[in-house]
Amino acid sequence: MKRQFLKLALLSAGMALAGLSGTAIAQDKPTLKILVGFPPGGSVDVVARLLAERMRVSLDQNVIVENKPGANTIIAADIVATAAPDGYTLLAAATNHTMIPSLYGDRIKFDAVKSFAPLCTVAVSPTVLVVGPAFKVDTLKAFLEDVKSNPGKRSYATPGNGSGGHFATETFAKLANLKMNHIPYKGAAPAMNDLMAGQVDLSFATLASVLPMIKSGKLTALAVASPKRSFFIPDVPTFEESGISGYSADAWYGVLAPAGTPEGVLTQLQATLKQNSSDSKTLERLSSLGLEPQSICGNKFGKILRQEVDANLKLGKELNLKME
Repeated sequence: MKRQFLKLALLSAGMALAGLSGTAIAQDKPTLKILVGFPPGGSVDVVARLLAERMRVSLDQNVIVENKPGANTIIAADIVATAAPDGYTLLAAATNHTMIPSLYGDRIKFDAVKSFAPLCTVAVSPTVLVVGPAFKVDTLKAFLEDVKSNPGKRSYATPGNGSGGHFATETFAKLANLKMNHIPYKGAAPAMNDLMAGQVDLSFATLASVLPMIKSGKLTALAVASPKRSFFIPDVPTFEESGISGYSADAWYGVLAPAGTPEGVLTQLQATLKQNSSDSKTLERLSSLGLEPQSICGNKFGKILRQEVDANLKLGKELNLKME
């Protein structure tokens, strides 16, 4: 018995030493931080934590998520823009990042494009037009007929002034020559609550934020602002199919590094993000959130950033959108 106990003790000690060795190896590398400009629990935060979980394994180092909410994500973006360009401080960004210049102009210290090195997009959620129980239409054609017959009377909810939903709605309104009443909220949750309660008529929302309400019948989806129908709501037509050409409003989720990060470091991080995007567990988790995987990296991602910033600057000027 003593001999057997001694063997078990030695085996346990060996396993403990092996674990300490592995920990020491991981601790030799600095902690990689992914900053999120939103509170915990939102789509960007969930995606960032999913990435962190997978990157800990693929990079063999400690990866953490830090939430720095406030000022329409400017606080988090500024921290990353001014961080050491060593690949250890990254920004979990989303489409709203490209709206910052049109809303704040030269009041921000960083450039939404030049201050960052684009890594990869990791997921996309199309914008979907949904109506609540107060708006009795079930097709985009009926929706357009109603709004055009009642200019300025139908109200649309957004998570706030200058939000992605605000820009998406005004882009569509301009394209379709519509006049609607904007009701800004402090976040997506209260906006959707009032929409379901019939306090407002409609919303251009990311599919990820309203998929459960659509599935349960609490909201009606009329059209998807994407080049093709969504896997999650295949019966809902695109705007193109419904007669509105040229309207697309996909909301992307991606990762940015500080400008000046060495090319070799960017290449390694991009390869890691691509690998994680195709991982079966990542795909399953994204699907559960109503997100579709997407991996556009480097210069191609940078081109998207530039195009969206330019388009939003133009729209912001036309709408005289400015944030205090």
